[in-house]
Amino acid sequence: MIEGLLQGLIAIISVDVILALCVGIAIGYMVGSLPGLTTAVGMAVVLPFTFAMDPISAMVMLVAIYVAGDYAAAIPGILVNAPGQPAAAITAFDGYPMRLQGKAGEALTLSILSSGFGAFVSTLLLIVSAAGLAHIALAFGPAEYFALSLLGLALVTSLASGSMTRAVIGLVIGLMVVTIGLDPISGTQRYVFHRGLIEGVPFLPALIGLFALSEVFMMLERSLKSSGERIQSLPSPWKSIPMIFPYGRTLGRSSIIGFLIGVVPGAGATIASLVSYSVSKRLSKQPDSFGTGNPEGVVASETANNAAGPGALAPLLSLGIPGSASAAILIGALMIHGINPGPMLFARNPEIPYAIFVSLLIGLPVMMLIGLLGTRFWVQITRLSPALVSTVVTSVCLLGAYTYDNNILSVWVTVVGGILGYILRKLNIHPAPIILALVLGSMMESNLRRGLRVSGDDFTYFVSQPLSAIILFCAFAVFILPMAKSLVSVFKTKRFA
Repeated sequence: MIEGLLQGLIAIISVDVILALCVGIAIGYMVGSLPGLTTAVGMAVVLPFTFAMDPISAMVMLVAIYVAGDYAAAIPGILVNAPGQPAAAITAFDGYPMRLQGKAGEALTLSILSSGFGAFVSTLLLIVSAAGLAHIALAFGPAEYFALSLLGLALVTSLASGSMTRAVIGLVIGLMVVTIGLDPISGTQRYVFHRGLIEGVPFLPALIGLFALSEVFMMLERSLKSSGERIQSLPSPWKSIPMIFPYGRTLGRSSIIGFLIGVVPGAGATIASLVSYSVSKRLSKQPDSFGTGNPEGVVASETANNAAGPGALAPLLSLGIPGSASAAILIGALMIHGINPGPMLFARNPEIPYAIFVSLLIGLPVMMLIGLLGTRFWVQITRLSPALVSTVVTSVCLLGAYTYDNNILSVWVTVVGGILGYILRKLNIHPAPIILALVLGSMMESNLRRGLRVSGDDFTYFVSQPLSAIILFCAFAVFILPMAKSLVSVFKTKRFA
C-alpha cells in the first residue's frame, strides 16, 4: 500500500495533473453551485474533453469535479433554499434557517469544514479497504462476476426515489439497450437497425443525453427557484472556524455512516445524508431544534454526504461496480482510455487508483481553501439565469457528443437520450438505473455466457460455487425484501381497515 501511494504521489507531481486537479475543483464548485445541475451532469459534460488527456490527468480531474461538486451543492441550499443536489436538501433543513438568522457565514463554514473532514476520513478508509477488496476479487471467476453484477443491479433499484417498480423499469430499459450491437461471444448482430450501432449504442452520448440534456429540459420547465432576496453581505467565514470543534462525535459518526452507505452500490449520498441526520437528531438532547437552524444538522448531513463520495469509489475500483451515477461515469472514463476497472486494475494499472487516492488527499485541503475564500463568488453563480445556463449546457452537450467519435449519429443519440430522459423524469423514473444497467448489463451477460460455456450449459454452476451462491442469495434478498415489506404493509392496512 505504501509503495502504491508513493507511486501515486510520483504520478501526481506534474504540472498537467496539478492543473487538472485545480480545474476539476473549480468546475465542480461551479456545477454544484447551480441548482438543478448535479455532479453527474457536470462530469458527463466535461468527459469528452478528457479524451486528449493522459488517463491519470483525466481521472484526477473527474474525481475532483465529483468531490467538489458534492460540497458545492450545499451553497445554494444554504443561501437560497435551492439545493444543487438531492443530498444537499437535507443540509438545507437547518442551513437555510441559519442563513435567515444572519448566520450564513457560519453555516457555509461548518458545511465546508465538515465536508472536508468527512471526505478525508472516507478517503483513508477507501485506501485501506480498496486494495483488500481487489485482492479478494482476484479469485473471482465467471460465476462470481455474474453474481456480483446481478447484486449491483439489485442494489441500484434504490435509485428511483424509493419506488421499486420505477427502478425496475429503468433497469429493463437499460438492459434492452445493452442488447443492441454484436453478441459478446458469437459476434452475431442483434437489433442493429443502423450500421453505426454495430458496436452498440455509444455509451457517452447516451449518458450525456439521459443526464445532462434531460436536466436542461427539466430546468427550462420548472425554472430556477429564488428567494427573491438580495444578499447584501456575508459574515467572514474565518471567524466561525472554531465552531466545528464541539461536533467531534457527530463528525466521526457521520463519516463512518457516509462511507459504509457509499460503498453499497446504488445507496448514494442522499440516503447517507438522511440516515446521518436522523441518527444525530435521535441522539441529540434537543431533537426539536433540528429543522430550525441547528448547526449540528448541517454538520451531520454534510459530513455523511461527502463521505459517501469516496466510499462509492471502493466498489468501482475494486470490483468494477459503480456505487453511484457519478461513479458510473468514472467507469466510462476508464473504459474510454482503455482501462478496465475491477480487481485487475490494481495489478495492471496500480498508478491509476493510487493517483486517485493521493489526488483526494491533496485536493481536499485545496477544496476547503477555495470554499472558504470563494464564498462570495459562489453566491453570484446561484444568480445566473436559467436561460443562460441551459443554453451553455446544451451547446456543450451536443459538442461533446459529436467529438466522441466525430459522428452525427452520436449527436442524435444524445438528443434521443435527452428526450427519453425527460419523459422518464416526468414519470418519476430516474435515468441513473438505466446508466448503471448499461455498465453492469454487459458485464452480467458476458460472464453468464462464459459460465455456461465452462459448465456445459449447466445453470447450477452459478450456485455450486460457494462465493457465487452467497452473492446470489444477497442479490435475491435485496431484490425481494422491499417487495415483501410492501406486501406486508398492504396486508396489514387491509386487515385493520
